[in-house]
Amino acid sequence: MASLASLARASTLAVALAVPFAAVSAAQAVEWRGWNIHVDDYPVSHGMESFMKEVSEKTDGRITGKVYHSGVLGSQPDAIEQVRLGIINFGVFSLGPMGQAVPEANVVSLPFIFKSVDQMYRLMDGEAGAAIDAGLQKKGIVALGWYDAGARSFYNSQKPINTPADVEGLKVRVMNNDLFVGMIESLGGNATPMAFAEVYQSLKTGVVDGAENNPPSYESTNHYEVAKYYSISEHLIIPECLCMSKVTFDALSAEDQAIVLEAGKASAELERKLWGEREKKSMETVLAGGTQVNQIADKAPFQNAMSPVYDSFLEDNPDLTDLVNLIRNAD
Repeated sequence: MASLASLARASTLAVALAVPFAAVSAAQAVEWRGWNIHVDDYPVSHGMESFMKEVSEKTDGRITGKVYHSGVLGSQPDAIEQVRLGIINFGVFSLGPMGQAVPEANVVSLPFIFKSVDQMYRLMDGEAGAAIDAGLQKKGIVALGWYDAGARSFYNSQKPINTPADVEGLKVRVMNNDLFVGMIESLGGNATPMAFAEVYQSLKTGVVDGAENNPPSYESTNHYEVAKYYSISEHLIIPECLCMSKVTFDALSAEDQAIVLEAGKASAELERKLWGEREKKSMETVLAGGTQVNQIADKAPFQNAMSPVYDSFLEDNPDLTDLVNLIRNAD
């Protein structure tokens, strides 16, 4: 029978061996931080939470994380830079502001480049999305999925818009982007860049006649109270990207990279479903509030009027001609 001393020595050795093993296991566990500009009860937010939950479950808790909503980790430009550096591990970003650093991403901000939301889904899930992802990766960002951020349409306090002639002379608020200013000017309107927070009062006092946005934004900001005509043009369909730091992604094993990509795709499908439900509720609200909604039946005249905007963009970015044509010529 072994002596008590020998048993003690064996026990001490076992503990000594176990400590470094436990330390190695703990070191392998990571906790990610996710950036989100939206409040926690929002389609994008639910998609991000679903993504993190699936990654955690499928890695048996080796990878956990927290999504920080409402922009608490900083502004979108700052967050994009922190994702590039690996300080923030993932986030959902509009491709609009990302286009300033990634020319490929700016292509989706060209007016009327997508014919419908469904077409946007198909193209972003296919060759167009792959091309934009390649551009993002050059800047240290990996696209995991493409979220729906709605289709932007015109609204104003004067009249329904059915043809480009109906835009002539209208003062229309736009985001501060040369592409959007050019869009309104090409339709004969007066583009007025201004902060989004100023739009309600500007509509109410007549500083601007109209603006453009998706139904949830039009409804949740009460713009429908002071601009009763909502004309469905879907002139801008700018998706959002569930993006990951390439630093974070490259540090993963091939198995975990596959898990992350699968979870990203699943979260995008969930977010799109939730977005559709949110849009429906918003349209019900604005209709009940007396908004006159009309569907623009023929978008071709609007699309044709965008030639100067496209010509200027392609003159500055000739290497993006193939990507632009890929999207514009798709069914």
